[in-house]
Amino acid sequence: MTLQEELADDRRLVADAVRELARRTRFPVAFGGLIENGVARMTAFVGNHTDALAGLSVQPERGLGGRAMVELRPRMTGDYRTARQITHDYDVYILGEGIGTLLATPVIVSGRARGVLYGGAWSRSTVGGVAAAPAVRVAEDLGRELAKRDEARRRLAESAAPAGVDLSPRHREELRESYAELRAIATSIDDAAVRARIAEVERRLAALAGFSEAPRTEPIPEVRLSPREVDVLARAALGETNAQIGMLLGLREGTVKAYLSAAMAKLDASTRHAAVARARKWGLLP
Repeated sequence: MTLQEELADDRRLVADAVRELARRTRFPVAFGGLIENGVARMTAFVGNHTDALAGLSVQPERGLGGRAMVELRPRMTGDYRTARQITHDYDVYILGEGIGTLLATPVIVSGRARGVLYGGAWSRSTVGGVAAAPAVRVAEDLGRELAKRDEARRRLAESAAPAGVDLSPRHREELRESYAELRAIATSIDDAAVRARIAEVERRLAALAGFSEAPRTEPIPEVRLSPREVDVLARAALGETNAQIGMLLGLREGTVKAYLSAAMAKLDASTRHAAVARARKWGLLP
């Protein structure tokens, strides 16, 4: 995935979060964005009456949103025009839309501000925790989803290797661990498009592990394992017990056993070790 594709995916997450903030609070206007090149660029808007907010980019420490990002906590004003606790760098945008009440909630990932979500109203009012609490929860949900994607991308980058490289045993084991971790991460991501991209990388990793092997002279049987069967088999390949696999994948131990048994039957293997070996031989696992 290119940087532009990653950026587009993250902006889609922000757009979903802004719509959710508007739905879950009484703010008629909602907007937000992530930090790009040092400033939070607003890329999603709901309910605005004008185009005044277009092009708004917020620097840390500046304005209500900048203060929220630095302090890592929500900031709110019931009368934006006369607020004295903030700088007014962005009056042309906020007052241009006619916003009187404004709430800024930071999006936090790994203890650092990643962006900011806003809720606004044209009238002056004291919103308090009635709208602030659900806005904070929306920002927290967005932060968790961004963290998942960051981890998936990190794993993808670590697992990348040039085609045709003869992997050392240590590198091959790291590749297999990354593959299993990607499988686990994919199950926690709701976006089908992102899961599909991860699945494509998983297939490339499985193929990569076999680049240094001798050419096969025998045909590969047509075996189709379900996604969950691959999940548990990938964890079993790392020597984990059924209980450990269940804890990592959020499955009951009995369910793990059932998936392993189904995979073993499809692979015509009498043990999990034989199933792993055959899955690797047939290119189903790295």
